[in-house]
Amino acid sequence: MTRTIQTLDDIGVRYEVLFCDLWGCLHDGVKAFPAAVAALERYRSRGGKVVLLTNSPRPAAQVAAQLDAMGAPRDCYDLIVSSGDAAQIALARGFFGRRVYHIGPARDLPFFADANGKPFDIERVPLEEAEGIVCTGLVDDLTETPDDYRAVILYGATKGLKLLCANPDIVVDMGDKRVYCAGAIAKAYTQAGGESFYFGKPYPPIYALAREKLSAGQPDDIRSDDILCIGDGIRTDIEGAMGESLDAVFVTGGLAAEETATTPSAGPDPARLASYLAKARMSPLYAMAYLR
Repeated sequence: MTRTIQTLDDIGVRYEVLFCDLWGCLHDGVKAFPAAVAALERYRSRGGKVVLLTNSPRPAAQVAAQLDAMGAPRDCYDLIVSSGDAAQIALARGFFGRRVYHIGPARDLPFFADANGKPFDIERVPLEEAEGIVCTGLVDDLTETPDDYRAVILYGATKGLKLLCANPDIVVDMGDKRVYCAGAIAKAYTQAGGESFYFGKPYPPIYALAREKLSAGQPDDIRSDDILCIGDGIRTDIEGAMGESLDAVFVTGGLAAEETATTPSAGPDPARLASYLAKARMSPLYAMAYLR
């Protein structure tokens, strides 16, 4: 049964590591949440480690720069592991060919280079010349929907091109606006008969990479019982945690705020939360309105 808590402090010092989501938990795409920052800082002050586990298609260095701009200080976390990091490994190894068609905005171009800015041996080409498709997001996520990519999706699926999805999220809330992510394109691609590959939550590669980076190449050093996942995405954060047999805190004031009747002054409503989790067939150990 899911236990509703008020703050992260209610859990005590049972866990050594947090795998904490970003969008909807630490920030809203525009600014960091002061209460969330404070909660992570308190956790670290007690000796815990915070891994920011994000479905961002950008490598960790670019994610850190974004967090700086949003006002999230670097002393509230130890490490960033992104979907982009995990997907880059497959891209660099040529699993999607050496000539790829890119779906995504110009700001995602660092995805095609290593941490030092050296480009991978991958060429971005027109769709008709591509051996695979790399989707980091919509070119203009403020105005576009997956329907705007119908022609690209049908062409790629018909040609049998594999699609790398650098961000499995379907939607996120940017301030008060809900926008589509790369996962929405990948979902439509699969529905059209294409083959999509995912590297972020809830899929194993990002968790394996987080463990590897956290323990300097020795995954067995980190026990599953010592890790707590925090996130607002039922099909990404919570499903991923359960798939990895990790305890989780479901933050109800993010993507599921309406369904769980969570507001800044109240919630989640116990009955609405129970109904939502039952429908999703998920049973996180904890739930809280907001990370604080």
